[in-house]
Amino acid sequence: MAGAYNNEVISMRVLNVNVCPTGNLPKCEQLAWALAETASDNAPIDDAAAEMAALRVVDNIGVALAALNAPSVANARSEALAHPRSGGATLFGFASCDAVHCEWATWANATAVRELDFHDNFYGADVAHPGDTMSGILAVAQQMGCNGEEFVRGLLTAYEVQIALAHNIPLAKNRLDHTAHIVPSVICGIGTMLGLETETIFQAIQHGVQVSATTGQGRCGELTSWKANAPAHASMQSIHAVDRAMRGGCSPGSIYEGECGFIASYLESRPEGYDVMLPDKGEPKRRILETYTKEHAAGYHGQVPIDLAISMREKLERIDEIRSIILHTKQKTHNMMGAGSGNKSKWDPSASRETLDHSAMYCFAVALEDGEWDHKKSYSAERANRPSTVSLWKKITTMEDRAWNLRFDGREPLEKDHGVRAEVVYNDGTVIESEMAVPNAHPRGQRPFGYTEYINKFLRLTEAVIAKPDSDRFLASINRLTSLTGDELCDFLPVTIASHIKTGQHRDGLF
Repeated sequence: MAGAYNNEVISMRVLNVNVCPTGNLPKCEQLAWALAETASDNAPIDDAAAEMAALRVVDNIGVALAALNAPSVANARSEALAHPRSGGATLFGFASCDAVHCEWATWANATAVRELDFHDNFYGADVAHPGDTMSGILAVAQQMGCNGEEFVRGLLTAYEVQIALAHNIPLAKNRLDHTAHIVPSVICGIGTMLGLETETIFQAIQHGVQVSATTGQGRCGELTSWKANAPAHASMQSIHAVDRAMRGGCSPGSIYEGECGFIASYLESRPEGYDVMLPDKGEPKRRILETYTKEHAAGYHGQVPIDLAISMREKLERIDEIRSIILHTKQKTHNMMGAGSGNKSKWDPSASRETLDHSAMYCFAVALEDGEWDHKKSYSAERANRPSTVSLWKKITTMEDRAWNLRFDGREPLEKDHGVRAEVVYNDGTVIESEMAVPNAHPRGQRPFGYTEYINKFLRLTEAVIAKPDSDRFLASINRLTSLTGDELCDFLPVTIASHIKTGQHRDGLF
C-alpha cells in the first residue's frame, strides 16, 4: 500500500490486528512487534517532516511557557523540583542547572504543554494530540546526552506511531481516554532515539500498553486539571516501561491481540479486526505532515465556532436583539463541546477554564462580542460573567447535522471537515446564516499555518515571559535543530524572566 505526501509516494504496509488466543500468534505477527520494528528501523529523515518537527517544538514551548503560572502546571513543577538530578532534564522556563530526573521533567513539561489546549491535533478513528509525546522524548534525550538529530528521529517516530494507532483504532467511542495511544508512541520514539534493539522496544511496548488504558471520565462533566496532567502521566508510564525493558524486564505477550489483551478488554468486537498502517522498512516517517496546530486556545471543535463568529460580526448588528443561535455541526462537536453532552456547566459562567474551552457555545459568544480570542482574557472570571455575554451565551445551542457528519466521518484525516453552520434568529424573525468548513489555520483553511505563523504565535505567547535575546537564541537553535550537539540540546530552551514565575502557586504534597 502507498501513502502520498506532497505528491511523493511512500510505501506502507498494513497489519490487520484482532483477538487471537494467546500463544497462537507468532511474535513477528503481533502489533507490538511491528511497532517495535518501525521504531528500530534507521530510515532516512525526510526534510519536510524534520522542518515540521522543529516548528512543533516551537509551538509546544510557546504554549507551555504561556501556561507556567497555571495551578496545574505549578503543582506539577513543584513535584518535579523535589527530584533534582545532576545531568538530568530541564524544566520548561528554568535553566539547565535546575535539572531533574527525566520522568519528573516530563510530568511538569507535558502538563504545561497541554494546559492551554493550544497545540497540534490529528483526527482519524480517534483524536490525538501527537505533540503530547514531545516532552517525554526531549527529557530522555537531555538526560541521555542525545543530539538534535537523534531527538528529531525519535519525535518523528512518536508521531508516526500515534497517528498509525489513532487512524483506525478508536478509543473514545469505547469510553477510553485517547492518551492510551501516547504510551506506545513515546516508547517507540525513545527507542528510535536511543537506537534500542527491536526486542527491547517490543518488551517496553507490551509493558506500556498493559498499563496505558484510562477511562474517558476525565473528559466528561466538569473538566478538571487532570486534562492537563493526563498526557504527562502517560509519558511517565512510557519512560518507566523503557527503563525496565532496558534492564531486561519482560512483559505480557500478545498485549494487543491476546484473549485478555487490549483489544479484547477495551474495544468493540470486530470480525474484520483493525488495520494499522506503518511505513515499510527504510521509508521515512512523515505522518507528522497529517497533523495541524491551533490558532486559538480552545478545544479543536471550538476553532471553527471562534473563526465563524469573528467572520460574522459585520453581519450581526444588534446582538442584544438576537433571539437564538443554533450551531449545526457534526456529532463530535455536538457531543463533546455542545448541547449533546448533556452537561449544563457548558453554559455556566463559574465553570472551570477546562470546561469553558470545551464549550462551543461559550467560544461563539465571546468571539462574536470581542472579535478576537485570547488565551488569558477570553477565560477570565470577569469575562465569563459579563452580563451581555451570559445573556447571549444562553441563547446558543448546538444541533447534530447529518451532512456535517458525512463530511467528517467518511474522509481521510486532512480532508475531514470540522464545520459549523450558524443559524442566527432575531426577535423580529430575521434569520442570518453562515458556515465554515475548517478553521482558518487548517491546511485547507483561509490562513494555513506555516513557518511565519508558528513563529508569530510563539512570539505573541512569550513576549512578556522571556527576554528577546533568549527568544532569538532559541529560535536560532530551532533553525538548526538536527545539527545541535548533546550539550546544545540540554541548553537550547529559553529561560523565563526572573519575575515571571509566581511563587506560592503550588500546594505542598508528599515530596
